[in-house]
Amino acid sequence: MWLPLLVVLGLILLYRWYRQSRILTNLTNKYVFITGCDSGFGNLLAKQLDKRGMKVLAACLTETGAEKLKTETSSTLQTRILDITDSKSVSSAAKWVSAIVGNEGLWGLVNNAGYGVGFGPNEWQTKEEFSKSLNVNLLGTIDVTVNLLHLVRKARGRIVYTSSALGRLAIMGGGYSPSKFGVEAFADSLRREMYAFGVKVAIVEPGAFRTPMTAWENHTNNLIRLWKNLPAHIKESYGDDYYKQSILALKGLTQATSPRPYEVSDCMEHALTAVHPWTRYSPGLDSKLYFLPVSYFPTAISDYLFCRSAPKPVQSIS
Repeated sequence: MWLPLLVVLGLILLYRWYRQSRILTNLTNKYVFITGCDSGFGNLLAKQLDKRGMKVLAACLTETGAEKLKTETSSTLQTRILDITDSKSVSSAAKWVSAIVGNEGLWGLVNNAGYGVGFGPNEWQTKEEFSKSLNVNLLGTIDVTVNLLHLVRKARGRIVYTSSALGRLAIMGGGYSPSKFGVEAFADSLRREMYAFGVKVAIVEPGAFRTPMTAWENHTNNLIRLWKNLPAHIKESYGDDYYKQSILALKGLTQATSPRPYEVSDCMEHALTAVHPWTRYSPGLDSKLYFLPVSYFPTAISDYLFCRSAPKPVQSIS
């Protein structure tokens, strides 16, 4: 009874592995536009694709980041300064890309630029605090996609979104998780719309990796600032112990990072180069072993797992 089932399961897994392992061979002259290339995953991907021989158009937020990337790559790679929260900057960059790719179109669009500071209890934050993440991670990403989508359709190419394991399972407050949940919703709807055009859309959901975005000092300083700006009655409700526990929890999250960020850029590369890319990628052991499985748990169970270890306020249920 069990042996035939195991054989069938093994054959299915073998077929899926073979299907996803097939890589396109005619990519050396394809154009790929990547946002957020100053550092981190975008910087790594730009270098990888440049070595592969693809024509990389790398968008950086700063001149320093752009100049440094150019010194580390071939003369084929081109850079562009881009602030994805500025619609004029996005529109100008789209015209620049269109002038370069011409009738060939854009094979790959990698929406990687992101803002990752802002973790903390929701009640400690204002609308402006939430806007920082939403404007970059969601609205800026949508703006870039809409401006370049016609070029990707022309090439029947690929669109890749850098989401997060926290876009599947929100374990702390702030605008980051809502922005990444929004990215996933937008990417899912776009993938279904683009199916008839031959465009493939993939989402990468990394766990915690060691990049400038996960620098503990930035997150801690932000949480300290939020606490200092709180009204006295809210501070009294939470208490100093809750604040100190929140600092420790944030430290644990940002310092338990993987030193192998190339796992993420490898997933992005596969999404751009595989004959049949995955719809979703979950690089990182924390993403695969915790965030991904727990996101499928009933809400009551995932809430229980989180609430057991969450900081406890002064005014709590006895």
